[in-house]
Amino acid sequence: STDLTSTVGYDSIIQHLNDGRKNCKEFEDFLKERAIIEEKYGKELINLSKKKPCGQTELNTLKRSLDVFKQQIDNVGQGHIQLAQTLREEAKKMEDFREKQKLHRKKIELIMEAIHKNRNLQYKKTMEVKQMCCCFLPSSSLHLPTLSCFWQLFLKLAQTKSALEDTDRSYQQSVTTMEKIRDEWHNEHIKACEFFETQECERINYFRNALWLHVNQLSLGCVQNDEKYEEIRKSLEMCSIEKDVDFFVNLRKTGSLAPAPVVYENYYNAQRNVTPVRSPAPVPISRRGPLPTPTSAPGEPDYATVDGYSLV
Repeated sequence: STDLTSTVGYDSIIQHLNDGRKNCKEFEDFLKERAIIEEKYGKELINLSKKKPCGQTELNTLKRSLDVFKQQIDNVGQGHIQLAQTLREEAKKMEDFREKQKLHRKKIELIMEAIHKNRNLQYKKTMEVKQMCCCFLPSSSLHLPTLSCFWQLFLKLAQTKSALEDTDRSYQQSVTTMEKIRDEWHNEHIKACEFFETQECERINYFRNALWLHVNQLSLGCVQNDEKYEEIRKSLEMCSIEKDVDFFVNLRKTGSLAPAPVVYENYYNAQRNVTPVRSPAPVPISRRGPLPTPTSAPGEPDYATVDGYSLV
């Protein structure tokens, strides 16, 4: 501003820096809230995997797949809790950065506040002395003195001239001092602006990198979760319908022979010569045909494989 005592430009810079600090605080609060959500979600997943039954009576390979499934869900929950801790650490780093900039900027603001005050006081003093000099200028409305008042007026004029010379010297000194203060303020103002610009560049760079890091952390969490889910898919590929059915048969089988036919015995007429009916030889139990291949219902997606993996 052309007004020497104006601070409108400086105030605008300070307001912008305060807004930037506020924006950092908002992102810091965002990270903290996200950490709360991640921690709560992780704990809920862990409780779900530990407390909720999920195929607890299954046998053999499918049972192992379900055990892997529950363990990996637990691991995913642990991953979300770890992510929550990481987000809190990043929020703390943002807070430390924000407070560090505030502390450094406060030193510059105190210097500028003092020099603004000194500049304004000196400017006010200079204007007052200038006004006093103007008051000593002779007026065109003054009348010529009479002879009887000549000596009194001469004495007063001498006193006024002396006072005017003193005031003029004071005015010149005030202007010289004012110029020194103005020059000092000008140099300090430039230094302050350069410092504030450096801080703003650092803030934008830090903010951008923090946001980039946050997104990378979320991506890493997704990759780690997908690795855990991949373990579940691999375990499911090891699940064999034939093996599970055979395992159940071998676990619960009661023998390899079918029950013998019931033979008629004549207790009513024991003296009759009845040719006993021979019991047929036991017939081994034959296994039924091959197990049916599971088919998908119309419109239902096929099972996903590791090689041809798809999010179905």
